[in-house]
Amino acid sequence: MSSPQQRLSSIAGQLAGSSATTNRQKLLAKNADDVVITLAVRTPLTKAKKGGLKDTNLDSLLVSLLTHYQTVREKSKLDPNLVEDVCVGNCLCPGQAYVARSAVLAAGYPVTAAASVANRFCSSGLLAIQNIANQIIAGSIDVGIAVGAESMSTNADGGAPEMSPEVSEHPIASQNKQPMGQTSENVAGQFSITRQMMDEFAARSYQKAEHAQKSGWFNDEIVPVKTQIKDPKTGEVKNIIVDRDDGIRYGTTAESLGKIRAAFPQWKPSQTTGGNASQITDGAAAVLLMKRSRAQELGQPIVGKFCGATVTGLEPRIMGIGPSYAIPKILSKFGLTTNEIDIFEINEAFASMGAYCVQKLELDEAKVNPRGGAIAFGHPLGATGARQVVTALSELRRQNKRVAVTSMCVGTGMGMAGIFVSEH
Repeated sequence: MSSPQQRLSSIAGQLAGSSATTNRQKLLAKNADDVVITLAVRTPLTKAKKGGLKDTNLDSLLVSLLTHYQTVREKSKLDPNLVEDVCVGNCLCPGQAYVARSAVLAAGYPVTAAASVANRFCSSGLLAIQNIANQIIAGSIDVGIAVGAESMSTNADGGAPEMSPEVSEHPIASQNKQPMGQTSENVAGQFSITRQMMDEFAARSYQKAEHAQKSGWFNDEIVPVKTQIKDPKTGEVKNIIVDRDDGIRYGTTAESLGKIRAAFPQWKPSQTTGGNASQITDGAAAVLLMKRSRAQELGQPIVGKFCGATVTGLEPRIMGIGPSYAIPKILSKFGLTTNEIDIFEINEAFASMGAYCVQKLELDEAKVNPRGGAIAFGHPLGATGARQVVTALSELRRQNKRVAVTSMCVGTGMGMAGIFVSEH
């Protein structure tokens, strides 16, 4: 016969387990006011300056994604007159607000459809989703589209501008003058992430992406893009259809990556290379959002649910470890543990931050980026936050699982994370 203390301990354990189960069940419950996703698609991700989208400006990329050839309008079969707002996550394009609104109109949406731009560096796509979702929750709109898009071929990142002495002489604010490559080296040095750890992390990303591409796992994520490409030698312009990611290097191993020289020898420990950092990339992704009740009224297929997102800050010099703060923060808001999450999509800005975050959070590596990540197929800055959601929902369907967390580090020292549920 157990003692009173043992019985109390047993009851406490049962309650703890019940509470955890209840929190996940609450997340999976279907309510009329849920903000749901009825379509989540992306373009192929192609190498900047080299790939199939290298001559496609942001406005053309947006128009293509929003209207042409099996994309948002045709694939969703939604009356475009119902779309009230389109929020475009973008980091680099000059005149972003002009481009976003103009592209929405050129894509055939009515003059009543508004447009805005969200820019929080690498989390811009997720911020766009959060912005549209928050408007729906507040009752400001019924139907909206969140987009993440970047043409890194046609728009360069000039880095931090010149700022006032109040900023440039401030011990923390001045860290924002450090280039992203330097922050990767800061993470590697401060947290003892070795070159071997980085190359092994990167190799797994390539290997997973290669397996996913060969197995056709990306097929239901990607909508082809009709565009034009210019031959750099002859100047001849050709009409093409881009329908696959082109940055995945087949046969990549940690050993082969170990032969690549340091990209930033000026910053110690000089372990970041062109092989263990994210690729410079062009691409876009779109997510169609509305309340569950509205989706049911319109006969829209519900593929997922937006549960929530959060952001946090940290020292800019180690901005890469942002997910190690943002993920626990979002989980705490829903009373969940990492064990209750089926998939983690963590943006691989650099292998230093990826290896650190997986280690720090003690994540099951099988759950992290099952299809590979930005090291393998690219990081179009403004697009990534939305692209991760598209990938996560597709992978949840494939595995017949339910809950995903997406997260990324954010330039200037931030991290963002969101929770999504598959309903397919």
